Amino acid sequence: MSFAVVFPGQGSQFAGMADAWITHPASKAVIDEASAAMRRDVVAGCHDEAALATTEFVQPALLACDVAAFRVLVAWGLGGAGAPLEGVAGHSLGEFAALVAAGVLDLTTALELVVARGAAMQLASAARPGTMSALLGVGTRDAEALCDEVRAGEQLVVANQNSPVQVVISGNVAAVERAEALAKERKIRAVRLNVAGAFHSELMRPAVGPILEVLARIELRAPTVPIAENVTGSLVTDADEIRQLVAMHVVTPVRWETGVRALAAAGATTFLEAGPGDVLTKLAKRVVPDARAVAVGSPEAAASAVAGS
Repeated sequence: MSFAVVFPGQGSQFAGMADAWITHPASKAVIDEASAAMRRDVVAGCHDEAALATTEFVQPALLACDVAAFRVLVAWGLGGAGAPLEGVAGHSLGEFAALVAAGVLDLTTALELVVARGAAMQLASAARPGTMSALLGVGTRDAEALCDEVRAGEQLVVANQNSPVQVVISGNVAAVERAEALAKERKIRAVRLNVAGAFHSELMRPAVGPILEVLARIELRAPTVPIAENVTGSLVTDADEIRQLVAMHVVTPVRWETGVRALAAAGATTFLEAGPGDVLTKLAKRVVPDARAVAVGSPEAAASAVAGS
């Protein structure tokens, strides 16, 4: 087997999501490091409903849980001769965990960047309110056509191209509501997402400047394994290219389906979802039906996933 690791992003959080990762030394070290860097107990914060409702806390906490899961996978042999790692990818926020996994950033630096990103996105969301909704049973082209019908001069775009039969739209609240109503008329299921704003749309443009300021003062190293980047969906191995793409991340669509296909084409036959939930596991099975896909939500799951059981 050859592996790819995929990291979930915002929307996958749940109360107590860090609990599993304090039971293994490799993952506990990550949670402890994150708590020190954030100056807040990650485990306790993940039981705080108010904290879980804010982008500022959720983004670094999710990053910590994603990286914790990856470190346990490595402790069980991922990346060794018997379990080669072909590449990594992260969905939206999860891309920062992919950058840590590939050695582009160390965890503390990634947390600094994500905290700044989360704060900038929270401010942008307050200044330019919006939301996101998943459309199930529809592809990108049809979703774009639906958005065109109800946009009415407001922001409304396809923000996540997740699979052949799932996309996420993002924009002004009223525009998203109109799109959901039209989707219902056409027997397309729409599910409002648990997010604080219209991510991956132009409503996030005010967040780009603060993110660029942080990126300008941190070092990005060349990745040790290819990264399927969200903005392009292609595999990247150049640190300068990654810096440019990360800067535009919050205002461009997540080309997830394309990235998963790129990892499969590179030789990945097993996709491991490192972090909370199993959304990306389900998407991988949609995009590459012949691949094995496993959600890794605990150290025990990590052990069996690498072993192939």
